[in-house]
Amino acid sequence: MSATPDLDQLPDRVVPAFIAHWVVKTARSAEMIDWYGHVFGARVVHEDDRIAFLTWDHESHRLALVKLPPPVRHVFPLARLRRKTYGIDHLAFTFPSLKHLLLTYERLKKVDITPVWSINHGPTTSLYYEDPEGIRLEFQVENFPTAQETADYFNSREFADNPIGVNTDPDYLLERLRSGTGECELLRRGAGTRPGTKQRSNKRTITWKTL
Repeated sequence: MSATPDLDQLPDRVVPAFIAHWVVKTARSAEMIDWYGHVFGARVVHEDDRIAFLTWDHESHRLALVKLPPPVRHVFPLARLRRKTYGIDHLAFTFPSLKHLLLTYERLKKVDITPVWSINHGPTTSLYYEDPEGIRLEFQVENFPTAQETADYFNSREFADNPIGVNTDPDYLLERLRSGTGECELLRRGAGTRPGTKQRSNKRTITWKTL
């Protein structure tokens, strides 16, 4: 009997198993290699004058850097448009625990790589980083133990009132974690707001004035 499944029995929607790699066009290949070396422990498996392949696990390459010449300055007068226009907004990576997330934060801070945004979204506690080309990476931990609880949260009044979340102070979260506060408590909204500071909600709208 053939081991090949009957095509009529396959699901009507086949999805990828995982992200294999992503490719970035860059004029800052050396900076990118250094940055991903610090953040992911990436190593170069191939590099020439046109492209570099990096990996940090069993995959042959996780990130490819296509090398381009620097742009002519007057062609891109609004550098802040780099991340505000069409294309990928960010890539999200889940950590197994808040402890792992915060220890990564602490490690990267020692080499001057710090989040551009720290927030408890409600369903996740997230730290956003930007690589040298402005590509945003979200390092997150799930706030709820099951997908169903996360789905229930999306239908809650709290989410309707503030779908973006509340800014956090990762240093304060790390202090509380080391003092013995449990992770379940630290994953609650507001737990990352240092006493004496105002808990700030986020209801961001992007306009041309904010670019």
